[in-house]
Amino acid sequence: MQQKTLNFFDKVYEVAKLIPFGKVTSYGAIANYLGASRSARMVGYAMNGSHNKDVPAHRVVNRKGLLTGKHHFDGTNLMQQLLESEGIEVIDNQIQNLESIYWDPSKELI
Repeated sequence: MQQKTLNFFDKVYEVAKLIPFGKVTSYGAIANYLGASRSARMVGYAMNGSHNKDVPAHRVVNRKGLLTGKHHFDGTNLMQQLLESEGIEVIDNQIQNLESIYWDPSKELI
């Protein structure tokens, strides 16, 4: 039986599903983990298309902790509300104390 080859977006979704509750990562960290360090924007495109895929896209932010993907969520502040429901503080569309809640798949996954 032949195993299906995952495309880049599928690989992004698999990594995103591993982000722990109450943690965030960046588009670039996922791209780097997948061996495509210059593809952070492609990770963003994948997150934009992740609706109905059971992917916690709200946990993926830009490298500075900004909620740059928030306009792809239904509702005015849904991305922020989802993060806050996990105990993450957001002020002016930016994660506070990013260093303490940042999850790097390259350091966490083997």
